[in-house]
Amino acid sequence: MPQLKERIQDSSVYKIILSSLSGEHQDLTAMNIKRAVILLAIPMILELSLESVFALVDIFFVNRWLGNYAATAVGLTESIVTIVYSLAIGISMAATAMVARRTGEKSKDGAAIAAVQSIWLSFIVTLLISVVGFLYAEEILRLMAAEEKTIQLGVGYTRIMLGGSIVIMLLFLINGIFRGAGDAFMAMKSLWIANICNIILCPIFIKLFGLDGAAWATTAGRGIGVAYQLYHLFSGKSVVAIKRKHLRFDFGITKSLVGIAFPGILQFLIGSGSWIMLARLVSETGHNDASAGYQTAIRVLMFFILPAWGLSNAATTLVGQHLGAKQPQKAEEAVLKTAGYSALFMAAVTVFFLFFASFIIGFFTKDEGAKLYAVQALQIISLGYIFYGIGMVMANAFNGAGDTMTPTIINFFCFWIFQVPFAYLLAKQWGMGPKGVFIAIPVAETLITIIAYIVFKRGRWKQVKV
Repeated sequence: MPQLKERIQDSSVYKIILSSLSGEHQDLTAMNIKRAVILLAIPMILELSLESVFALVDIFFVNRWLGNYAATAVGLTESIVTIVYSLAIGISMAATAMVARRTGEKSKDGAAIAAVQSIWLSFIVTLLISVVGFLYAEEILRLMAAEEKTIQLGVGYTRIMLGGSIVIMLLFLINGIFRGAGDAFMAMKSLWIANICNIILCPIFIKLFGLDGAAWATTAGRGIGVAYQLYHLFSGKSVVAIKRKHLRFDFGITKSLVGIAFPGILQFLIGSGSWIMLARLVSETGHNDASAGYQTAIRVLMFFILPAWGLSNAATTLVGQHLGAKQPQKAEEAVLKTAGYSALFMAAVTVFFLFFASFIIGFFTKDEGAKLYAVQALQIISLGYIFYGIGMVMANAFNGAGDTMTPTIINFFCFWIFQVPFAYLLAKQWGMGPKGVFIAIPVAETLITIIAYIVFKRGRWKQVKV
């Protein structure tokens, strides 16, 4: 055993893993592609694994202590906050692409200025949401068809969450800045700090302030994470070091950020909108059992996709930095290698789901009707996992180059022109019910990947100016 331990510690992979978690900055454009992918992917995967913890912590304590009406208020508010997530992801994509490009060019001032302009943009965008959310929280809940008791109980929660939406925006955005600079460890650490604070504060604040306390805890947790991010940006210790001279508003750079961010926002909304339509089709054709099973399967599928998301985010950074360093061939090599790793991982997960779907779903539901649909969904949807993993890498390669429009157009065509009508045809016209929806998902994901790969190989993304 001691000899085995020594061999592991001496292995290059083990050293790369340790290096990825050390927070030490390294020049990604000057190293082996395999090493660069691992250095970025590990902290990015760990970061993403915590992305959904905020909502889970709230729901856990609220369900446990405050009941269904309070839980409904949390769920409805989270649906509204998706708008903030969409904006944050879009602006974060733009910031990552621009900071990565400037980092690859070895322009520290350029990276800092791009970071500052994205922060200014986020303030402008969220100001309107915060004001409207704070003033019209009750009307928003009523618009969401909430019952009167839910509105009375949840209006304070909604007001605090939407009024404090700037911390949601900044947490996403600044982590995008860190990822663009290749500092994935700092992005991971910021989210860990925010989550730990939320987990500690949530039960305490709920006991003190009821449902409003859950909102205060989440906002405070995110706020502490943002304070930690800002400290590193302005302390001069980060890869992106912001100084007083970088703080001026630059209309030209902000305009470029908006040009990249807007399609990125649409990209997210197009995808999430199509999933809502599929969920409705499942509910209409299979009713409660099918809907419950489908939602359970999707949550399991999303959890196992996290490593592929981490890999695709690594591709974003590597493409941006290599293009900035005038190394387009290395950028392409990085994407293809990352896509290969993602495909291997997804293939293993597909095999796992095909043989152990019933065992996995058994942990989440004991209802036999829901379980039957969940197992079916898991096995059928996972058949497209390999293509989904490759497709995510390809999409983020375009995003990293600053070409957010290409994956947006591909998503619109494949999701709304093909997937939704195809799912409707199979589920309703051909009478396949929920199974038809499940089949439409991997078919559409395969189509997305094929189109994205063809467009990627044409290489026009290499000429995009950021």
